[in-house]
Amino acid sequence: MIDLHCHLLPGVDDGAVNDDQSIELFKLAIADGITHMVLTPHVHPGRYENNSSNLQAPFCRLKALLAEHKLEINISVAGEVRLCSEVLNMYATNELPYIGKLCGKNVMLLEFPHEGIPPGSDKLVDWLLQRDILPMIAHPERNKTIMRDINKAAPYIERGCLFQLTAMSVTGKFGEAAHKVAHQFLSNDWATIIASDAHNIKHRPPVLSEAYKCIEAEYSADLAKELFLDTPAKIIQLQ
Repeated sequence: MIDLHCHLLPGVDDGAVNDDQSIELFKLAIADGITHMVLTPHVHPGRYENNSSNLQAPFCRLKALLAEHKLEINISVAGEVRLCSEVLNMYATNELPYIGKLCGKNVMLLEFPHEGIPPGSDKLVDWLLQRDILPMIAHPERNKTIMRDINKAAPYIERGCLFQLTAMSVTGKFGEAAHKVAHQFLSNDWATIIASDAHNIKHRPPVLSEAYKCIEAEYSADLAKELFLDTPAKIIQLQ
């Protein structure tokens, strides 16, 4: 399986705090059957001052650490970009991180605030699309506005945005509301991929197998393969 959203790069956001935690998370991911991970630290100006350039040094350090521990897993680094006006300047300075490509466009993991969808969000999405940046909306099933009314996702569906659901939402471990909305996305064929959004061992682990089995049982083996392997592989250019 391929995980395109996780917070395993140590010491850069609210995910893995240090090297030891990061190594334990990678061990769990490997044991779960995850072969590729895109590390997506928060890119949130004013809170987590990450960008494409300054994440390279900690990423290279992590690669050396994994080799030292003989942990065999393929990793790359991107970011989970908070929807904000600073995105415009980050684009101008080539600091926006992309998780891969699809249909000739750069794919960027875009996070709305959990409490809602700010006015003008559709305009920023249009601006990105005009620059061949395809937003992948992170965990829409956990956004309070969409949880109250799934039709609030319609402008982004109409624009061709991608959608990443969280594995724990699919299995019900993020609460009933997120579980219900996640399965509405699945039933409507709106989900693009499913990822772990892993932050820690205890509450938000890098585990995809439970959600994979859930999709396989409730929908089909073909859909599970598409969401956890085929489409992520296309995005990170493995196919």
